[in-house]
Amino acid sequence: MNIILLGPPGAGKGTQANLLVEHHGMKQLSTGDMLRAAVKAQTPVGVEAKAVMDRGELVSDDIVSALIDAELAAMGEDVGAIFDGYPRTEAQAVALDELLAKHGRKLAHVIELVVDEEALVDRVEGRYTCANCGEGYHDRHKQPEIEGVCDKCGSTEFKRRPDDNAETVRTRMKEYRAKTAPILPYYEQRGIVQRVDGMASIDEVTTAIEKVLASA
Repeated sequence: MNIILLGPPGAGKGTQANLLVEHHGMKQLSTGDMLRAAVKAQTPVGVEAKAVMDRGELVSDDIVSALIDAELAAMGEDVGAIFDGYPRTEAQAVALDELLAKHGRKLAHVIELVVDEEALVDRVEGRYTCANCGEGYHDRHKQPEIEGVCDKCGSTEFKRRPDDNAETVRTRMKEYRAKTAPILPYYEQRGIVQRVDGMASIDEVTTAIEKVLASA
């Protein structure tokens, strides 16, 4: 099963994708992660992408498509793909359809995590992660059981993203509405869009997503 998770930064896409990987053996395809891995491994696409980024330019759709093409080719046929943060435009949505068809796949669902902007600001401003294992925490909603000690690995080092602030969140929301949300009609006409309350608890969002998957 292949799905797209949509929603602005901070909506919880990464958290839910990780749970789908854990529970269903799916593979999360995040363009940012794939780019960093390709650059680090110095693959042909990675070398090309690094040259573009070093010039301060945006990586082209062709480069992103090449990354996804390679990932899909390396995946087992029985492994589902989770597209997180891609596609962002209708052109990318069309390109993704072509790539999936090339590998004998198709989209089952496009799941949008619907959020409230002010509540999202609160969520993002307070979040931080373990610097060692990446476990996520929040100043108000999820603190370590032992103050200053990661529940998962025991590390005492934590970090915050410098762009986790109200101004950045609102800018990202505006960008999401302008650039990403317009692709929804492309998928809605195929009847594969499902919406989930992204402001619910993690467990509630997971349950809602599981119901969507079970309906396939």
